[in-house]
Amino acid sequence: MQNQTSVAEFFLLGLSKSLKIRLILSGLFSVVYIITLAGNAIILMLIQLDSRLHTPMYFFLGQLSCVDICYTSSTVPQMLTNLRHPRQPISLIGCAVQMHVFLTLAITECILLAVMAYDRYVAICRPLHYTFLMNKRVCFTLALTAWASGLLLPVVHTSLMWHLPFCGPNQIDHFFCEMPAVLKLACTNTRTVENVTSLGCVFTLVTPTSFIMMTYVRILRAIFKMKSAQSRGKAFSTCGSHITVVVLFYGSAMFMYMRPASSRSPEKDKIVSLLYSVIIPMFNPLIYSLRNKDVKGALMKTLQRCRVS
Repeated sequence: MQNQTSVAEFFLLGLSKSLKIRLILSGLFSVVYIITLAGNAIILMLIQLDSRLHTPMYFFLGQLSCVDICYTSSTVPQMLTNLRHPRQPISLIGCAVQMHVFLTLAITECILLAVMAYDRYVAICRPLHYTFLMNKRVCFTLALTAWASGLLLPVVHTSLMWHLPFCGPNQIDHFFCEMPAVLKLACTNTRTVENVTSLGCVFTLVTPTSFIMMTYVRILRAIFKMKSAQSRGKAFSTCGSHITVVVLFYGSAMFMYMRPASSRSPEKDKIVSLLYSVIIPMFNPLIYSLRNKDVKGALMKTLQRCRVS
C-alpha cells in the first residue's frame, strides 16, 4: 500500500466552516454524547443490579448498550475535536482503524437486533419452550455470533479499501472516515470495492431486515390470537421498543449504503450519518426505558435504595 499511496494523511472537513455554527454544534453534540454514555451505562447498571432483569431479553439489551457506547465513541470524540480545532489531520492508518472499528460495531448491532427479534419470537410464539430454547448457553452463543460477525466481516471491506491508491485530494467531506466519503478520494477504479460493499449490505442489512420482518409477522399473528388484553398490551410494549429501534437504525443505514451513487451528496450523507451514529445510540436507552415497565420499575427501585442509603 505504501508503494501505491502518496497521501500520508487526511483532513476531515467536518460539519461546517462557520466558527459560530461549529461552537454551537460542539456544545450540542457534547451534551448528546454525555446523554448517550449515561443512558446506556444506566441500562447496564440496572440490568446488573436488579434480578428481575436477569432474563435473555435484558441480556441482549445490555449487549446493545455496550455496542452503542463503543459505537458512538468511535466517531463523536473525533467529531468534537474537529469542531473545536478544524483542519486537524488524521493519518492513513488512523482513518483505516476508525473505519474498521465503526463497521465492526455497526455490523454487530445489525446482527444483535436480529437476535433480539428472535428472542421476542420465542418468548411470544413459543412461551412454554422459552426457558429451554433461550438458556444461558444459547444466549451467550448468539451474542458471541453477533460480535464475531462484526469483527470478521469488515476485514474484507477494509482490506480492499486500503489497498486502493490515494494520490489526489486528501480532504474527506465528512466528520469521520465513513467508507463512501473516503472511497471518493481513491484515484483508481473502485468498482470492486463497491460490489463487495453491496454484497456486504445484503448480508448485514437486507438479510437481517427480512428475518426481522418475517419474525414480526408471526409475532403479530400470535399476539392477535391472545385472549387477554393485558397479555396483548405487554407483548406490544416489549416489541414496540425493539421495532422502533430497528426502523430507525436499519432505515438510516440502508439509505446511506444502498442508495445509488448518483443520488449522493455530502450534506445528505452527513445528516444520515449523524442519525445512525450519534442520535440513535442516544435514543436507544430512552426508547427502552420509557416504553418498558420493568426498566422503569428497576430504575425507581434503585433510586429508592440510593435515597435510603
